Amino acid sequence: MSDILSVSVGLGARSYDVLVGAGALKAAQSRLGAHFPRGRAILVTDRTVAGLHLKTVSDWLEGAGLRADPIVLEPGETTKSWAGLQHLVDTLLDRNIERSEAVIALGGGVIGDLTGFAASIAKRGVDFIQIPTTLLSQVDSSVGGKTGINTSHGKNFVGTFHQPRLVIADADLLASLPLRERRAGYAEIVKAALIGNRPLFDRLEAAGETALDGETLSEAVAAAVAFKARIVAEDEREAGARALLNLGHTFGHAFEAEAPKDKIRHGEAVAAGLALAFGFSVHKGLCPAGDADRVRAHLHAAGLPDSPTTLAHAEWDAERLIDRMRDDKKNRDGRIALVLARGIGEAFIDRDTDETDLQRFLETQLS
Repeated sequence: MSDILSVSVGLGARSYDVLVGAGALKAAQSRLGAHFPRGRAILVTDRTVAGLHLKTVSDWLEGAGLRADPIVLEPGETTKSWAGLQHLVDTLLDRNIERSEAVIALGGGVIGDLTGFAASIAKRGVDFIQIPTTLLSQVDSSVGGKTGINTSHGKNFVGTFHQPRLVIADADLLASLPLRERRAGYAEIVKAALIGNRPLFDRLEAAGETALDGETLSEAVAAAVAFKARIVAEDEREAGARALLNLGHTFGHAFEAEAPKDKIRHGEAVAAGLALAFGFSVHKGLCPAGDADRVRAHLHAAGLPDSPTTLAHAEWDAERLIDRMRDDKKNRDGRIALVLARGIGEAFIDRDTDETDLQRFLETQLS
């Protein structure tokens, strides 16, 4: 892809660009100087990503006249914890980071969320730059300023809103990504289309297998990021419209919490959750059955789960899933809130869920 797509996240003085496409790193090189006045760039990554991309990014920084100062963490969700946060903040302080310096997050959602949180609290806040290396993080977690760690109460229950100064979503960094991970990230692109961009869903549906390739994928990433940017600009702290971005996630997070560790991917759980959200919308008489059928058919064609029974772990209990859903961060006044749909591209927030009806529906979907 010859042209880099630039998407602006409009937040006044805290606005920033998301650069999307093959060669985005090179396109961003001239922007780096102001963020690293000491001539060094503290870079946070994990051991797996370091083996794949640290040399490339270090050379890229050198080309901008900067010295890479890497912090290499262990991969996996266990790093995104209180202990992991303390270790990273202490390491940043050991490196004598100054408020005038930015930190680079090089990795997937775990590294991005953890680094963003650490940056938000170290010395009462330093800037950070996101270089996401998975499709999931390029299209979702690197944009919007949500940072956080996991606790015994669930994923991302502790964190801050801390916007990056720049996001560089270089498609070349996805070349080493396994197909399963690409598919899992693609679920978030489908989600964006289902929330409020029916033409994008039509294009994804028409693209079929090529939706995960090259220029078609970069254009889809940019479209999904642009959609999210509009929502974030309207509702940065998830007081209203931004909760729409959780379509499929209330179901998905329940699956993740109930499944054995590392058995299913986040995007896979979200895909099954998207199918359920549309299925429950049909069940409640809100959505045409044909739209729900199209959603399931496209998920299946993309190699994603289109129901709970097609997840890698399929031993689910409706009552336990409901218990997990009661802990969702969107809930108010003790009631489960769901993002449902009146059709493809017509999502809305339903804060009046009948738990008995929801459990009966889930029971029909789990066998």
